[in-house]
Amino acid sequence: MSSQRTGPSQAAAAKPAKPRRGEEAASGRASKRALPKAASLKPPSSRATRAAERRQAIIEAALDEFVARGFAATRLDDVARRAGVAKGTIYLHFKDKEALFQELIRTALVPLIGRLAAPPPAGGSVRAALEGFAKTFAQEVVTTRRGDIVRLIVAEGARFPAIADFYYREVVSRGMAGMRALIELGIASGEIRQQGLTRFPQIVVAPAIVAVIWQGLFGRHSPLDATEMLRVHLDLIFGERRPT
Repeated sequence: MSSQRTGPSQAAAAKPAKPRRGEEAASGRASKRALPKAASLKPPSSRATRAAERRQAIIEAALDEFVARGFAATRLDDVARRAGVAKGTIYLHFKDKEALFQELIRTALVPLIGRLAAPPPAGGSVRAALEGFAKTFAQEVVTTRRGDIVRLIVAEGARFPAIADFYYREVVSRGMAGMRALIELGIASGEIRQQGLTRFPQIVVAPAIVAVIWQGLFGRHSPLDATEMLRVHLDLIFGERRPT
């Protein structure tokens, strides 16, 4: 009885061939493509988080540089150095220095302006709404870095009209529209008698801008109680003095 041996060629045929490196990689890619899109349900990647952190660091560094040097003298190289990023990283987020400054306005002031000129709640008085404006402006603009941005606009806006135009469009025009609406409510309710204020809502907000300028120039010599000053101004508008 003869035994049949398995030769080398037969053993190779019986054993599955090991895929080559290229074939193995291609198979892996194919299997990944075939996976369902459950991966899209994962939380944001650390790369996106780091990008957001770098963007915020750039904005904060830009504010420091703009306040210290002014708009004209600020260089993106200095912003990058202060933020701890390469200069090219800034261009991944902002087209140029002007776009970076506009982002400061958009993030620091635009959300606030809606709250400052908000209409009073149902049954509330216009006087109370304007006192709320005075308190919020004093606390969140006059004595904060937002005030630095406003002072920069006042100081350099005439030299850089594109920045002044952006500030007017995004902040001033919205604030004036809200303030005019408050004045009209006050006239309709009989709280405000001077109807000319609807044409010049700047009269109502002018002391707020004065407070910002005063704080930046003379605050260390003669600190200003901006909230109380604005309340006194409201007494002139409403013709009365509220108890303190």
